[in-house]
Amino acid sequence: MKQDRKIETGVRAEQAVLVGLIQPGRDRGATRYDPLAELAALTEAAGALVVGRFTQKRAAICPGTYIGRGKAQALAEYVDEKEADVVIFDNDLSPSQIREIEKLTRRRVIDRTELILDIFASRARTNAARLQVELAQLEYTAPRLRGMWTHLERIAGAGGGTTAGAVGGVGTRGPGERQIEIDRRIVAKRVAFLREQIAQIDRRKLREVRSRGDFFTVGVVGYTNAGKSTLMNALTGAGALVADKLFATLDTKTRRWDLGGGQVALLSDTVGFVRDLPHRLVASFRATLEETIHSDLLLHVVDAAGHDAAGQIRAVEAILDELGCRDIPRINVLNKMDAVNESSAVHLLRVGLTDPIETSALTGIGLDELRARVIDHMRARYVRVNIDAAQTNGRLVAYVSQHGQILAQDYDDGRLRLQARIPVGEVRRVENLGGIVSPEV
Repeated sequence: MKQDRKIETGVRAEQAVLVGLIQPGRDRGATRYDPLAELAALTEAAGALVVGRFTQKRAAICPGTYIGRGKAQALAEYVDEKEADVVIFDNDLSPSQIREIEKLTRRRVIDRTELILDIFASRARTNAARLQVELAQLEYTAPRLRGMWTHLERIAGAGGGTTAGAVGGVGTRGPGERQIEIDRRIVAKRVAFLREQIAQIDRRKLREVRSRGDFFTVGVVGYTNAGKSTLMNALTGAGALVADKLFATLDTKTRRWDLGGGQVALLSDTVGFVRDLPHRLVASFRATLEETIHSDLLLHVVDAAGHDAAGQIRAVEAILDELGCRDIPRINVLNKMDAVNESSAVHLLRVGLTDPIETSALTGIGLDELRARVIDHMRARYVRVNIDAAQTNGRLVAYVSQHGQILAQDYDDGRLRLQARIPVGEVRRVENLGGIVSPEV
């Protein structure tokens, strides 16, 4: 009698070998002990299993194989030994370099940009995020279409045996070239459509952000997995997704932040940054990052317990500069201090950053100090004043209500007296509307 046999099924994670080229004098944001630590985290976020690491120190990039032909041959042997399915480079490769390495290793090869795009595609949840990721993917893929049809380009068509046919005379071009042209037209049309859709989203988002001009807006920025969502939840109770993985949050969340004493701000959490974040993603996610671009204040959240916090800070600063946020005031927040063992690295962070606040979003350490610092920045932008005006001046009352906050209101002998908090730049406008403004004593 045959015994029933239990059949277990499952999907095996792809096994990846990581490759990095280390050039002298170039900051790759690597840790002292593992130059591929971040790439490993990105690979795991994409759902693959790291089975090996392979590095090459070289002064210049090899045009053919990036790491040099001899090293590429050694990589092929290493990949066979590890029985890997995919080779992932911590660098951006050209289409020809990818083809050459794939020939040598007989494995699929992807570079850093393609890996990040894949993670973003798996994390995108809203329509806007999906459109933004698709645009970045198509712009990445378009230059690489030629390599997909190389085998057909050798077919010269009806006149293939002639000189004219060999160079692609009229009516003699092969099906490979025609297929490339078709693919390029399809991609170009889709890219144009996506850009228009994203431009509409961008315009709507810009109107939405500008409509909040009456509020003090605070943008939370930082390296991916620095604890931004956890901090936002601790400050506002937003209920944002918190996960110990890279790029857990792609979509912007904006919540009301009660600072106490009648002070209110809008706090926005944005997509996390990463070293060498592809420019295509920065461009396509510009609508999502409008919250950052138009913030009154930025909270730069740093994972103080991270292995390469200094490198992450440089990466974030570079992207903020690219977005045009250099002049926006910011508060540096050293987060996850509950997980930090006092070391020279933490001391260097304290010295290198301008007046940082040490916090732990999990335990609440430093959050009161953070609120107080934000209020100080608000006071620098807003001023508390007494306004004296005619009791019938409803236009002035409406204006102050719209652009500031009325704290107290009183009537006496046909006069209206307000205690209000208004932006410094609106004082002149209030006076032009018939208000007599004096600073609150």
